[in-house]
Amino acid sequence: MYMGEYNHTIDAKGRLIIPSKFRDVLGDEFVVTKGLDGCLFVYDNAEWSAFETKLKALPLMNKESRKFVRFFLAGAASVEVDKQGRILLPAVLREFAALDKDVVLVGVGARIEIWSSQRWSEAAEYDDMDDIAEHMSELGLMI
Repeated sequence: MYMGEYNHTIDAKGRLIIPSKFRDVLGDEFVVTKGLDGCLFVYDNAEWSAFETKLKALPLMNKESRKFVRFFLAGAASVEVDKQGRILLPAVLREFAALDKDVVLVGVGARIEIWSSQRWSEAAEYDDMDDIAEHMSELGLMI
């Protein structure tokens, strides 16, 4: 399980250091893809395989399903960690998530999210957590 928040920078070549706590679980090769809310999702190979299986099970005849599958699979890239603990993020993914220099890597359970620092500061406002918690209890999550 991934958890925690780490601030890092992307160098001029598009390389990003992956925190060692994440690398220990991710291994030397893993998948980065477009994520929701304007960030990137990072999956270890086992989690990616499970997610891919769920995507394949969606009905091909449903337009939203096709679009959903296309969003995640067309944007996916297999990346490898170099000897310095860095990955090279493809330009298309950096552009999608507006990743320029300062980024935040966030562990959120089965995946990691990579955010631009600016987007993260906007997304990480929790003024409405009481309302959200109430809605989560309606979905069956009890704290």
